[in-house]
Amino acid sequence: MQFKLKITAQLTMITKALREDIPALVTLVNSAYRGETSKKGWTTEAHLLEGKRTDEQEMTEIFEDPKNTILKFTENDKIIGSVLLVEKGHQLYLGMLTVSPELQNSGIGKKLLAEAENHAKSLGLSSIIMTVISVREELIAWYKRHGYVDIGKREAFPESGIHITVSEEPLEFIYLEKGL
Repeated sequence: MQFKLKITAQLTMITKALREDIPALVTLVNSAYRGETSKKGWTTEAHLLEGKRTDEQEMTEIFEDPKNTILKFTENDKIIGSVLLVEKGHQLYLGMLTVSPELQNSGIGKKLLAEAENHAKSLGLSSIIMTVISVREELIAWYKRHGYVDIGKREAFPESGIHITVSEEPLEFIYLEKGL
């Protein structure tokens, strides 16, 4: 009796996103934060906000600023995760940490977070700071498990044509920080 082994290797890597990645990044970010597809993951904001999380114009503007870096997590040449990193003085601002809804809770977010910390250290920055919507308790707890602390700073959530609040609770950002 002969057995055939089927070996499938998945090539995964974290690299700097490029301008040509913009359409895929916009699709990924919107799928993870808003709408029906986002409800497959645990990081959805669909119960709080309607509209898109980002669009091609915003993403293009992000790429035009040299203080911004977007890291992408690819598997077999498909972008399945990303994170926005912004140099702000002695800190790195971390935003839009995104993992494809079907793949959330598989360690991709943790790997992107670790790579963001490596990026900050390579720039000689002393800490990473981020904002999280205050009612996102499960997400705040996840960041705290990864060493981030609530620094007590709050900021009103911005209303816009993209970010349409559907939550009955008033939304605000809380600031989390991790020293490096």
